[in-house]
Amino acid sequence: MTFSDDDRKIANIHEATFTPFVYPDGVALGDDILQLDPTTPLGEGFHVYRMPAGMTTRRHIHNGHEQFLILEGELIEDDGRVLKAGDLVFYRDGTEHHSYTPNGCLLAVHIAGPEISTR
Repeated sequence: MTFSDDDRKIANIHEATFTPFVYPDGVALGDDILQLDPTTPLGEGFHVYRMPAGMTTRRHIHNGHEQFLILEGELIEDDGRVLKAGDLVFYRDGTEHHSYTPNGCLLAVHIAGPEISTR
């Protein structure tokens, strides 16, 4: 069986071009995303998310479940929990938090719906 480029997309997370993530209000914090499904809004569905060293996400509420696997680096949650490469995390719908990475991190993420920024 063969697949056309419309049926299958392949990207290597170490070689592909990531897209800067820009919040709906136009703010960009330096994080970026690799997402292959052009029919899903940027940052929703399945994607690879990269945070630069020293970045803190905006405080936000999840509108749908979020699951992520830390591929590289570490992430410190606002409750002090340190997550490291290999950790698989689930946040239920309605969870509010923010995250910080001291040295940068790379995550494989699935988000069911848009996050709601609480600043």
